[in-house]
Amino acid sequence: MNSTTSHAEWCAVIPAYREAPHIAEVVRGVLAQHMRVLVIDDGSDDDTAAQAEAAGAEVIRHAVNRGKGAALQTGFNAALERGAQWIVTLDADGQHAPSDLANFRAVAEEGQSAALIGNRMEDTRTMPWLRRLTNRVMSAWLSRIIGQRIPDTQCGFRAYRADVVPLLLTDSVRFEAESEVLINIARAGHRIQSVRVQTIYGGVRSKINPFADTLRFFAMLHRLRTARRRASR
Repeated sequence: MNSTTSHAEWCAVIPAYREAPHIAEVVRGVLAQHMRVLVIDDGSDDDTAAQAEAAGAEVIRHAVNRGKGAALQTGFNAALERGAQWIVTLDADGQHAPSDLANFRAVAEEGQSAALIGNRMEDTRTMPWLRRLTNRVMSAWLSRIIGQRIPDTQCGFRAYRADVVPLLLTDSVRFEAESEVLINIARAGHRIQSVRVQTIYGGVRSKINPFADTLRFFAMLHRLRTARRRASR
């Protein structure tokens, strides 16, 4: 697939759960980058959907909360149906700066990689120490597994070329899904490239639970290893 695409062929997928205070600003920021915006309202019981629609996004709603991984899957399918050639994922809470989308587009135009992962680890002064530690440990572990160095495997600010979307289908439905897709992409022989993005940590409380989500991460790795052993018999 030719990686040189117009702005209209980029689609942003934003999973959102109870993000009414922030979602409109995020949507407007992405629209300013001339991208289609799909917000996946993952069973919110507040005004997330209404705020997103008012800001100009197309909203797809889950009747109940199904988790970030499931929301991303819904968004990927919808983006493909709308003809996207590159699909960007970013969070709804304002911790990803839409202005950094220009960096993703510039790297994509080089045509060397099928997946681009945001890298916040160049400047971690504002990152909580526990998040910084968790990111470094998990990124080092996952980089070794996939055979490619990825400084910030836990960053949800990403861009995927449309032809690798089938590799994004996972059995994980929560935050560990973002690690599983990197394994799938690397095992299929694709290059994964990092893109420097801003490190933004304000008063918003992260929905990631460092302890529980780390356990899910290692459970996911164990499941994949077990599946590979069984397949090789």
